[in-house]
Amino acid sequence: MTGSPIVTHFSTLRNRLSHAFRPSKWPPQADLHTLWTHRRRLPKWVTQSPPAMRILELLGPLSWQDFPERNLQRNWGQPTVPYAAFAAACLLQLNEHLTHMSDLRRYLHEHPAFIWLFGFPLVPDHASPYGFDPDASLPTQRHLTRLLRNMPNPTLQFLLASSVAAILQTLAAAKCTAVAQAISLDTKHIIAWVKENNPKAYVKDRYDKTKQPAGDPDCKLGCKRRHNQRTSSEDVTTPTRNPVPASTLAVGEYYWGYGSGVVATKVPDWGEFVIAELTLPFNRSDISYFFPLMDQTERFLGFRPRTGAFDAAFDAFYVYAHFHRDDDPGALAAVPFVRKGGYNVTDRRFSPEGLPLCAAGLPMPLRFTYTDRTVTLIEHERGKYTCPLRTENTSPDVVCPVNHKRWCKGGCTTTMPTSVGARLRYTLDRESPAYKDAYRQRTATERMNSLAVALGIERPHLRNGQAITNRNTLIYTLINLRFLQRIRARLAAND
Repeated sequence: MTGSPIVTHFSTLRNRLSHAFRPSKWPPQADLHTLWTHRRRLPKWVTQSPPAMRILELLGPLSWQDFPERNLQRNWGQPTVPYAAFAAACLLQLNEHLTHMSDLRRYLHEHPAFIWLFGFPLVPDHASPYGFDPDASLPTQRHLTRLLRNMPNPTLQFLLASSVAAILQTLAAAKCTAVAQAISLDTKHIIAWVKENNPKAYVKDRYDKTKQPAGDPDCKLGCKRRHNQRTSSEDVTTPTRNPVPASTLAVGEYYWGYGSGVVATKVPDWGEFVIAELTLPFNRSDISYFFPLMDQTERFLGFRPRTGAFDAAFDAFYVYAHFHRDDDPGALAAVPFVRKGGYNVTDRRFSPEGLPLCAAGLPMPLRFTYTDRTVTLIEHERGKYTCPLRTENTSPDVVCPVNHKRWCKGGCTTTMPTSVGARLRYTLDRESPAYKDAYRQRTATERMNSLAVALGIERPHLRNGQAITNRNTLIYTLINLRFLQRIRARLAAND
């Protein structure tokens, strides 16, 4: 046997144990918010580190003192790394554009002030000018990766909610009222780090959703955009056999990955910030983000916004019903109309009582209702409306004023949800100034998506769904922190 690695480890352990009972050179650690508000607690070597003070100014406004920390008293043979310390380190990683965990660990080792500032468990070393061993106080690269993969997302959602609360409080101090009354929601595709998404790599059955990529067990196959292939009139040729109309050929961009839904709001003269976010596999529809994000939005804000702006994928009756208020005509959901079931926006009209009108302009009575569990995302009540002239007491001499083609078969009928949102889909004035003002809010989510792309949300170098979910929450939290920092800087400049 050559060398003495075991002797070296025991020697290092003996030195650390001997130092453990000596007075330390650093003051007691505290959470970032406490250190941000009480700068006198900072050691001199922290205040003399410009990167540390810059990041403290960025992260300090969050409510770190109330962070839902895990149990740190577990004895697994080594100190337990606090989730708060790791979350702060991940925000640092995103802000400094450090791609891998190895880059983050190296950066922390080169700037020991962050190790003390974030609250990592310190290993005493009185030979060090900081009083602790920076390398021994940091988790390994593998441990950092494991933390990102195993950390529960609600702990990071707490930081996002704290950023929203800090922004609202700061804007209120700036006399900015009626914030977040108009919101917008949009989704962003996230491309998984698997060979199936590499067009230069040969993969058999690349788009077979039953064959899960080995590189990421959680990603799903989805379509980024889809359209019908149409040829110009000059290029049309007559097929010799098995003709297929070109308009029926679906062409789309398919990826294995995830989707990130975000709710944002625009503050006039200040900018935009994120209210809520959610990450789901890529095979989930856009509309499936609606209810979870709306619940999160109301929980973070404490109220329901008046208007919402969405793209055509959210043209569903429950979206309109969610924003409708009987006492507030200005509360609405600005969504483009999508033709469904063969109906155009002008094909359905309604009486003042909310009953659909038949082709002759007569209100169609409601015959019965039933619960639909198959057509849309949620269970809902649907009603059967029938011809107003076809009743049990209808005289044989009665005829349809417009001679409807179904008059001999019982007259015209229609089936639709009984929710007020089903009527609003058709009656909403999409040319009104109120609608156009609300729809302009969609630019808020578009800008949030652009900022998230700049932080690397579109192509993460991760291979786990939970890690990607946690990273997305941290990305949007950092976007909010940067917005909050701009507000504070502007208010300080005006004082």
